[in-house]
Amino acid sequence: MNLGFPEIIMILVLALLVFGPKKLPELGKSLGQGIREFKKGTRSLQDDLSDSLKDPEPAPEKVKAS
Repeated sequence: MNLGFPEIIMILVLALLVFGPKKLPELGKSLGQGIREFKKGTRSLQDDLSDSLKDPEPAPEKVKAS
C-alpha cells in the first residue's frame, strides 16, 4: 500500500466532507488512542512470548519405580 502526497490529501478532504470540521478532531483523537492501545497490547504480548522463550520451565523429574 503505497500512498503518495496527493492520495493522502484526497483522503483528508473526503474525510472532512463526510465527517465535518467539528467531528474530525474527535475522530483523530480516538483513532490515535486506538492505535496506542493496540501497540501496547502487541508489545505486552511480544514481551510475554520472549520471556517464556528465555526462561523455560524446568521439566518435572521422573521417579523410577523400584
